[in-house]
Amino acid sequence: MRSFLFSFLVALWAPVAAVGSPEFWQHEWPKTDFSQTTVENWVEVLSGGPPKDGIPSLSDPKFIAALSETKITDREPVISVEMDGAKPRAYPVRYLIWHEIVNDTVGGMPIAVTFCPLCNSGITFDRRVNGKTLSFGVTGKLRNSDMIMYDRETQSWWQQAEGRGIVGELTGQDLDTLPTWMESWTEFKARNPDGLVMAQPTTNRDYGRNPYTGYDSLQRPFLYSGEEPPHNIPSLARVVRVGTQAWPVTRLREDGAVTENGITLTWSAGQASALDTSDIGEGRDVGTIRVRDAQGRDLAHDVMFAFAFHAFWPKGDWMLGR
Repeated sequence: MRSFLFSFLVALWAPVAAVGSPEFWQHEWPKTDFSQTTVENWVEVLSGGPPKDGIPSLSDPKFIAALSETKITDREPVISVEMDGAKPRAYPVRYLIWHEIVNDTVGGMPIAVTFCPLCNSGITFDRRVNGKTLSFGVTGKLRNSDMIMYDRETQSWWQQAEGRGIVGELTGQDLDTLPTWMESWTEFKARNPDGLVMAQPTTNRDYGRNPYTGYDSLQRPFLYSGEEPPHNIPSLARVVRVGTQAWPVTRLREDGAVTENGITLTWSAGQASALDTSDIGEGRDVGTIRVRDAQGRDLAHDVMFAFAFHAFWPKGDWMLGR
């Protein structure tokens, strides 16, 4: 059965789907310059239900030693951040699914760890743009079902899947994407026994519960009216995006490892889907993906739903193999 939140969002779909101009949003965003935008079809921009900051992003979270953590179950997904000059950090999806953005500083670098549940898109960005450090929040708006972020400094809007400014003063600017990845809590702890994990936020949320129960088993994504992916790939099938290329996770799961175009992608079992069962740790096994270059260095990538890749990279390359 779908959760209350998911059912609530579906109920909101009909009245917001008719919105088709930036003027509709100006009363809520008086400091955003809507004259600067790359959005051509404003029908794509919809309210996801919550208003600006209705999904509260986090800043400067507290951390505890990984081996002291007792709330997170073994198969739960975390976003792992391993940077030179800093202890490895894990950002549990049990928190990100409720907050979507964490503004933090690691090894002297200001970063934003982001997760869009409706696209399964987990990306970490460098928060610096043109010498200015930005702090990100959640607009409550979606485009092609993907979260639109905003920065508090200029009130510009940013497309999370692309890491690109789409409305406002910083339109056309790109955030640098960092080589982080999603894996099970067990995998992180085994590799980083001296690592850190984000402590549970003080906000009153049902952490550990998936408010989008059964979402990644649907035939069609929420608040998306675009084309379905080509090659008979299901809309909510997971793909690994590296730049403008996408590898179906089903292919990686079958082969275990694929090396193409100087990139090696590997799949290993043990990570639960955050968007399956009500209890995040009990979700079906979707595996952990690692992406490395020819020198074995981790590469920035995203494990997202196929419909989102097709929506934002309609001319992208589908790496289907044989």
